[in-house]
Amino acid sequence: MRARISVIVPTLNAAGALPPCLGALIEGLSHGLIRELIVTDGGSTDATVLIATEAGAEVLTGPPSRGGQLRRGCEAAAGDWLLILHADTVLAPGWAQVVADHIARDLAGPAWFRLAFDDTGLMAGFVAGWANLRARLFGLPYGDQGLLVRRADYDRAGGYPDQPLMEDVALARTLGRMTSLPVTARTSAARYRRDGWLRRGARNLWTLLRYFAGADPEVLAARYRK
Repeated sequence: MRARISVIVPTLNAAGALPPCLGALIEGLSHGLIRELIVTDGGSTDATVLIATEAGAEVLTGPPSRGGQLRRGCEAAAGDWLLILHADTVLAPGWAQVVADHIARDLAGPAWFRLAFDDTGLMAGFVAGWANLRARLFGLPYGDQGLLVRRADYDRAGGYPDQPLMEDVALARTLGRMTSLPVTARTSAARYRRDGWLRRGARNLWTLLRYFAGADPEVLAARYRK
């Protein structure tokens, strides 16, 4: 099978998280799925770019706005399909076959993976469960759930907006109906452990509601990072 997928990973000082993310992608190479790997960096000062380069990635650099980074990466991609992953997200074994089966369908649309955290606590399961339910019911997966989208559908939707936050929600709203793939995307729970699960979860929900109400993503991003 001709390699059809461009993998796009936005980074900013992600040297600690990036190796497991990239390591999980090797499975896609053995299946002949991955055409190219694009790491779109926002000005890292650690070893992120070195790690990406040694892994054989095409590295793009630019201002540190995740929406802008993703837009640049997707514009540079040559694959028929785009697989967008955060640097701290690791796809579970078996993902390549599931993705291969999905893209082999003539009418296959955009898809996301099932979120889990690198934490075994009750709150980790609850927050991940809510995120997956939100994605199924409202078609609003966040970026840490990953996104698999046909390039033609991405272009038709207008692509990622160049904004520092909620770029994933903005694109999801224009893509329309999306499919849940039976693959776990395990992501870092560092922010939840630092801020507290309830506090971080409530902040995320409040940020989403404010975005829907028309708040400026730049303002939301500044508050989100505090």
